[in-house]
Amino acid sequence: MSALFALWSVTGLLAEVPTGVLADRWSRRGALVLAGVLEAAGFVLWTVAPGLPGFAAGFVVWGIGGALVSGAGEALVYDGLAAVGAEGSYVRVHGATTATELLVQVPTALLAGVLVGAGGYELVGWASVATCLAAAALATRFPEPPRTGDDDEPDVPLRRAVSTALRRPGLRSAVVAVAVLGGLDAIEEYFPVMAREQGVATGLVPAAVLVVALAGAAGAALAGRAAGLPARALPGLLLLSGGLLAAGALWGHPAAVAAVAVSYGLYLAVLVVGEARLQERVPGPVRATVTSVAGLGIEAASLLVFGAWALGGAPAVAVLFAVTAPLVARGLRRPVVT
Repeated sequence: MSALFALWSVTGLLAEVPTGVLADRWSRRGALVLAGVLEAAGFVLWTVAPGLPGFAAGFVVWGIGGALVSGAGEALVYDGLAAVGAEGSYVRVHGATTATELLVQVPTALLAGVLVGAGGYELVGWASVATCLAAAALATRFPEPPRTGDDDEPDVPLRRAVSTALRRPGLRSAVVAVAVLGGLDAIEEYFPVMAREQGVATGLVPAAVLVVALAGAAGAALAGRAAGLPARALPGLLLLSGGLLAAGALWGHPAAVAAVAVSYGLYLAVLVVGEARLQERVPGPVRATVTSVAGLGIEAASLLVFGAWALGGAPAVAVLFAVTAPLVARGLRRPVVT
C-alpha cells in the first residue's frame, strides 16, 4: 500500500507542471474534461483488475488526472469571472468550492456504505466510474473565455513566459507563501490519530473527524469575509490556528477536538484567501502553469508536515504554522495602489 501511495505521489509531482503547461497552451476546460475521463479510467482498472499491477496502473492514471485539475481549475474559474468583470468574487466562489469539497464527503460516505451492502466492491467501483464521467460531462459546460492573440503567441516559449511572470513584483513571494501554506493541509491526514490520542473512543473517531471537516468547510465558506480583514490579520489567524492545534494536541480530552476543529477552520479561511491573492497576481496566459508551480510546492511542503509529525507530533506541526506566518505576511499582502 505504501509503495502504491508513493507511486501516486511521484506521478502527481512529475505531472504537475507539464499538465499546467498543457492547460495554458491547449484548454483549461479541456484539461478538466480529460481529468474526469482519466480518473474514470483509474476506477475501471481498480474494478476489473484489483491486484497490484491494476492498482499501480490506476494510481498512475489517477495521478495524471489529479494533476490536470490542479492549476487548470483555478485558472478557468478566475479567468471566467474576470471575463465578466467579477474577479473580485473569486475568493467567495473559491471558498464555496472548497467548503463543498469537504461537505460532499458526508453524503458520499453514506452512499458508499449502501452501495457496498447492495453490490459489494464492484458496484462501488462502477458507480465511481460513472461519477467521474458525469464530472467530465459537466466540465464541458464550463464557459472558457476566448484566447487573445498574446495568449498563444508561438514565438514566445511558455517557459520564458513563466520565468518572466515569476519575476513580477510580489508574484514569486506569493507562490512561495501559497506553497508552504498549502502544504500545511497535510495535517488533515492525522486528524483520526489526534482524535484517538485525545481519548475519543475508536467507534466515534469518524464522527470526531467529521466535526473537524465541517469546521473546515465553515472556515472556507467565510473566506470572503476574511479577505476584507486588515493585512496583519492573515498571519495572525494562522498563528491562532497553530496555537489551537498545539493546545488541542496537548489536552488529552475528547473536548480538545473542538480546538482542533476551530484551528482547521481558521487555517482553511487563510488558505482560500491566500490562493485568491495568488490568482490576483498571475498573468492570464500562464495562470494554470504558475498555479501548478505553486501546487508542486504544496506537494513538497507537505513533506515538512510529515517530517514534523514524525519528530514531535501535532505540537511540532504547530511550529510550522508559526514559521509560515511571516511568509504569509510578506507574500500575501495586497499591493499598494497609487
